[in-house]
Amino acid sequence: MVGLKENHFILNFSCFTFPFFVFLGTYYCMSNLYNNKKPDARERALEHGLSFPYDEELIMMILGSGNKNMPVNIMAGKILEVLDESEDDKIVENLLKLKGVGKSKALAVAAAIELGKRRSNHLRAPVRHPGDILPFVRNYAISDKEHFLVVTLNGGHEIINIHCVTVGTVNRTLIHPREVFNIAIKENAAAIIVCHNHPSGKCKPSDDDLEATQMLIHSSYIIGIDILDHIIIDRESYYSFMENKLLFSES
Repeated sequence: MVGLKENHFILNFSCFTFPFFVFLGTYYCMSNLYNNKKPDARERALEHGLSFPYDEELIMMILGSGNKNMPVNIMAGKILEVLDESEDDKIVENLLKLKGVGKSKALAVAAAIELGKRRSNHLRAPVRHPGDILPFVRNYAISDKEHFLVVTLNGGHEIINIHCVTVGTVNRTLIHPREVFNIAIKENAAAIIVCHNHPSGKCKPSDDDLEATQMLIHSSYIIGIDILDHIIIDRESYYSFMENKLLFSES
């Protein structure tokens, strides 16, 4: 009788402990999965330097952690999308629209960008060849959305800044000269280079690309700010309107 009670006790204890340890094991695995990218990004940076991690991984290091509803790697990806589509003065406002991103994380990201901008090596970088611009816009090449960029240049053809004007298909409806040249005028630019990515992976310009470029060239003669090139980029290569003699002159 005593042995039966002991067996009954062991059985009841096992029924309690087995689910408990399963829960602990699951929690441990999920916790590791939740944060698995964060240490990896830090290790990559320590081993190879801060120029090695992807943009998303840099954001993960700035954030430090995600939250119970969004792992840090997912949050970093969403923040990166916002950054690619936002002007500098709208970054905090647009980040705060993301669910799970509070003031602290939004300001941390914006502050890091501001610091990087102040110390950025592309400022005053000379552009003598279409390839000179590529290191500063190649992060857009991997995007699955088209981004139309305006690179403002001073009289020495040195970069003043890089702006994302629109996100979407490049055509005459979405690309308006007012938006493009308003940026250049505000920054006292002597010239600009326009650039956009082709998510399809083909750099050959479309009919819309040609028409939009011709429209901008025509406006540049009226405003007095030169367009030096229109560059199309993808993951592997680029296409320069200047190199292919597709910059139209006023006739």
